[in-house]
Amino acid sequence: MSFEDLKREVAIANRILTELGLANDLTISRGHVSLRIPEAPDRFIVKGRGYEMDALPCMRPEDMVVCDLEGYLTEGPPGVSQCFEVKIHSCIYRTYPEVRSVVHVHPTFTVLMGSLKAQLRPLSGSGGQLVRNPVPVFPHSYLIQSEEDGMGVAGLLQDSKAVLLRGHGAVTTGRSMEESVTNMLELEKQARLNWYALCAFGPDYPCIEEEMFIENAARPSFEDEPHFKETMATRRRVGRGGMWAYYSELVSKDL
Repeated sequence: MSFEDLKREVAIANRILTELGLANDLTISRGHVSLRIPEAPDRFIVKGRGYEMDALPCMRPEDMVVCDLEGYLTEGPPGVSQCFEVKIHSCIYRTYPEVRSVVHVHPTFTVLMGSLKAQLRPLSGSGGQLVRNPVPVFPHSYLIQSEEDGMGVAGLLQDSKAVLLRGHGAVTTGRSMEESVTNMLELEKQARLNWYALCAFGPDYPCIEEEMFIENAARPSFEDEPHFKETMATRRRVGRGGMWAYYSELVSKDL
């Protein structure tokens, strides 16, 4: 994939944040997806700030900026800066070479549950792994603007793919933009379900127990079931999941 193609994919991913409801109304310009450049792993592409129309649904490939692992802008259109919380991205990429994409947004239920100091519990199989163990929490609501702030967030990640920023939002990571954005969507879904459960049952609401995760991991793949073996051997393989392909097509018609 060419460098221009990479910038187009990052612009699309940033647009998808709004389409999925992760960055809209008051936060429509406050969020960003980044991608580590495969051929230059010490650089990443991300949305900047200072556009004439500074809103995620309007992002175009030529609007994307390139930064280094210290958070410095190395390439971008005139008059545009790197995103204000670029240290989230640079510090995570520098700390975790395996991370290929980082997302930061301010989803409603994630912010709410973080402000309440409520530990997210797995309430559905989809996304349950993200909150199977307690999600680490950065205990401040200010912008992540300094090296100390960025390393504070990066240091919390460890084996997790998500960090809550108390009263602020969240950060998720992935091996691709599809994975990092999907992780954020799943995190918000779990936060919403936790809020519903808290309202319905009070603080002692039940959740998916650890034994159920262990049981699920021990089950054979559906591909090993006799009635699937023949069809799975010839099934068409696709590079992207259905959700990502659908939203990518939906938001990129003018690109």
